[in-house]
Amino acid sequence: MDVTVSAPKANEVQIQMQALGLNRAEMMYREGAYVIEPVFPATMGYEGAGVVTAVGENVREFKAGDKVSVIPSFMFTEYGTYGEIVNMPVHAVVKHPENLTMEQATASWMMFVTAYGGLIEFGNVQAGDFVVLNAATSSVGLAAIQIAKMQGATVIALSRTHAKGDVLLEKGADFVVTTQEDDITAKLLEISGGKGVNLVFDPVGGKEAAKIINAMAQDGRYIIYGALSYDDIAVPVFPILGKHLAVRGYELFEITTVPEKLAQAKQFVFDGLASGQLKPEIDKIFAFDEMVQAHEYMASNAQMGKILVKI
Repeated sequence: MDVTVSAPKANEVQIQMQALGLNRAEMMYREGAYVIEPVFPATMGYEGAGVVTAVGENVREFKAGDKVSVIPSFMFTEYGTYGEIVNMPVHAVVKHPENLTMEQATASWMMFVTAYGGLIEFGNVQAGDFVVLNAATSSVGLAAIQIAKMQGATVIALSRTHAKGDVLLEKGADFVVTTQEDDITAKLLEISGGKGVNLVFDPVGGKEAAKIINAMAQDGRYIIYGALSYDDIAVPVFPILGKHLAVRGYELFEITTVPEKLAQAKQFVFDGLASGQLKPEIDKIFAFDEMVQAHEYMASNAQMGKILVKI
């Protein structure tokens, strides 16, 4: 659909988008299963990269011609990246390192900022920790592997089957445990030498969560940042009481809507990307007129890394 894009308002940046990153949140929003109800005509899209074409009043840090990325820090009822030219709030825009292509820049910010918030800001990951990453083949899961390893942790990747196990090891995981084929509790205790795992970063939840919680260490932290199972999380009481476990929900917006936290996250990710310690993972790139196929591919759960749409 063709629409007229207005000039950027105060504190807005207008961007000619060159690539978009797809997120499961967009699929859930489209299906009416997201945290907010769709408002029509609906806008979608949390992330992307492109070139600044204009800036609104009060914008000093960007100018026309700057190469920038978008960080998810708004609601679809306010803004969206699905478009050739879009206006974005200035706080959601960031310059990306020159060593990145537009596709790499598109694939970077949501996954790394999400993982940064869960592992560092709230998870307080430490060198020597045993860290469990569920749905480890997702873009955030792969980003979390890199960040956890940067901090000196031992990474245990969870996957549904061993089919992607070798790839996860290649991506930096120290161990792979499967939710369909392994005794999760026993394997986690075996890997951790009976001490239990210190930090869990989980977008799945559901009934299987109890098997992970039962293998946690004293003062362990369980951070859930999604509900891919659609079932309520199963929380065994005695491990929580006896081991003083912390179980908390986490949203990316806890980082991206707090200026100080967002600034720290931007710096951490920018430095990691510029140094090459953080490397975005791209699974597949679709054309803009293949958006339906791109969403269908996302729904198939076959991807490993970020799905992009090139404009």
